[in-house]
Amino acid sequence: MERKPIRTESAPAPIGPYNQAIEVSGARMLFISGQIGMGADGAMAGDTVEAQARQVCANLLAVLEAAGMTARNLARTTIYLKDLNDFDAVNRVYGEMVGDEPPARSTIQVSRLPKDALVEIDAIAVG
Repeated sequence: MERKPIRTESAPAPIGPYNQAIEVSGARMLFISGQIGMGADGAMAGDTVEAQARQVCANLLAVLEAAGMTARNLARTTIYLKDLNDFDAVNRVYGEMVGDEPPARSTIQVSRLPKDALVEIDAIAVG
C-alpha cells in the first residue's frame, strides 16, 4: 500500500493537522463509523471537548488496531463539532493522534450529535 500526501500551493494550505489530499494505491479500505466521546462502558468521557476528543481518538485507534492498522493508515477523516469555537482545542488533541503525516480532513459544525456529544469523528483508513 502506498499512501502519498498531495500538496499544492495553488490551493489554500491546511490550517490544522491534515493534508490537502491523500493518494492511495494498492490498498484495502476500512470505513470507520463516527466515534463520539463514549467509552466501551457506555459512559461519556467528560463534559469538556478535550476529554471527549481524547476518547474519540482512543476509540478510533481501538477500531484501527482491531483491523490491524494504526493512525498512519488514516486517509480521510471528518470532524463534526457542536461548536466550531472548539476547533483549536480539538485540533490539538487530534494532532497528537495523527502525528506528522495527517490524513485529508473536513471539519463541520453541526446542531446536535448523538448522546449530546461535543465532537464526533469518522474515518477512512487504507492498508
